[in-house]
Parts: sequence; C-alpha cells; structure tokens
Amino acid sequence: MTDPLPTDVTGTDLADSVDAIGERSPLVQHLTNEVTMNDVANLTLHWDALPVMADSPGDAGEMAAGASAILFNTGQVPDGKVTAMHEAARTAAERDIPVVLDPVGVGATPTREAVAEDLLEAVDFSVIKGNYGEISALAGVEAEVKGVESVGEYEAIEATAQSLAESTGATVVASGVEDVVATADGAVRLSVGHEMLGEVVGTGCMLGATVAAFHGALEDATTAALHGTLAFGIAGERAAEMAHNGPASYRTNFHDAVAGLTADEASELDLEDRIERVS
Repeated sequence: MTDPLPTDVTGTDLADSVDAIGERSPLVQHLTNEVTMNDVANLTLHWDALPVMADSPGDAGEMAAGASAILFNTGQVPDGKVTAMHEAARTAAERDIPVVLDPVGVGATPTREAVAEDLLEAVDFSVIKGNYGEISALAGVEAEVKGVESVGEYEAIEATAQSLAESTGATVVASGVEDVVATADGAVRLSVGHEMLGEVVGTGCMLGATVAAFHGALEDATTAALHGTLAFGIAGERAAEMAHNGPASYRTNFHDAVAGLTADEASELDLEDRIERVS
C-alpha cells in the first residue's frame, strides 16, 4: 500500500489549506475543558474558522448537526460533558462529520482512561491528537503522564503512533519536541515549533483545535492533520521571533502569529527538510 504521508509539502500546498479555511469558514464545535477554552476559541477564530463551545447534553447533539468538524478534549470529564460527547458523536456519525479526539491526561488516572476507552469503542475518530505520553497510553504501551503532561522517554513513539492508527483507523498526531503524524501505512516526523510553546498552558489544546479547524475545511484527515500541525509549528516559531519578555507575552505573540499566517504568507514558506519519513 502506498504511504499517503508526503514529505514534499510546499508552501503553496499549505497556503491552499489555509485559504480553504478562509473560504469555507467551517463551524468547529468544541467539547473541551474550561482551563483553555478561551484560547481554543480565539485560536479557532484566528484560523478563520468559527468556534462554538456547545458541550451540554441536548445542546451538544443539536449543535453538532451544523458543525463542519467536532473536537473532543478530555481535559475535564464530568458526567454531563461525557454524555454530551456521545450525543454529538451520534449526530456526527449520522451526518458524516469528522470528529477529532484530544485525550488530555489519559494515562494519569483510571477515570480518564475509562472515558477514553468508551469513546474509542463508540466513535470512529478521524484524527487523534495527543502528547507522547497520551498517545502511548491509548496505544496500550508504557507511558508516564503527570496531570496532563507527558514525562519520560518515548524512543519508539513513531511505531506507537502508527500502531494506534492501525487499531483505530484514525490519523494520529503525537506532539512533543518534534511532532509525529502517523497513519496505518507510515509515519513522518515534523521539525517545526519552538520550545516556548511548552512554557504556555494550553498549547496542546490549541493544536487539537488547529487540526479540527483544518479538518473542518479539508475532507482528507491526513492532510488536515499534517498541514494543521505544520502551520501550528510555524506560527510557534514566528511568535518567538517577535519581541517578548516571557511566556505571557509569547502567548499573545502566538495568537498574533496564527492570525498573521495568511495564505499569502504560507505560500512563501520553505518547508524543505521539515518533514522526514521515519516509518
């Protein structure tokens, strides 16, 4: 089978994806945690998508009917929100709407693991995005997650991400110092981003929102995951180039960098050597 993960993505390719979001203004429904909700909503808007945070039983399933993509984030898992996720998932399945899973904190507590397992059994996720520890925990291999942070070494993360993709049918994004995007047929490693992204709470949640925004405009899950992760990392680099005094000002810069990454700006990017096939 031919590996659908390209290593020759150009600035023009990325520009086409960015432009597609602006043209389609996809509605992205977020069932997410309250800690990072405002950043997630704003970042979605900065990508030219439309955010809505409909996450209560009843309303969630109804709102999903009009969504272009849906994001499940397990940063908080009260019973009502989990019920709402399952309601939204049923609507998504009926209408062929892509659903992205961000399994925040999976591997840290049995409760989160149980929620994630139930979701994986009930929902055909289009993309699963998590940090190295979360992806490893979902794949059933040894992982160390403290709170919502991945710690420890994950030398086999590419194979782990590909294994999870094989078992779920989803495209998998494993975020870390370098991000990995995997399908059942292969994996690539992306050399994008900046260390300051790790100094701001919520950047992982914002990456999940970015992938969902791209998927709301792009039918192909792998293209959405790959281009969304690339664009997110490039914005992280550009934010670091702006004047900042620390994490707080970098956070503002990052939102500005996303808003400033227009199709015209993306078309001028040199992405050669940014993507390496590793599996």
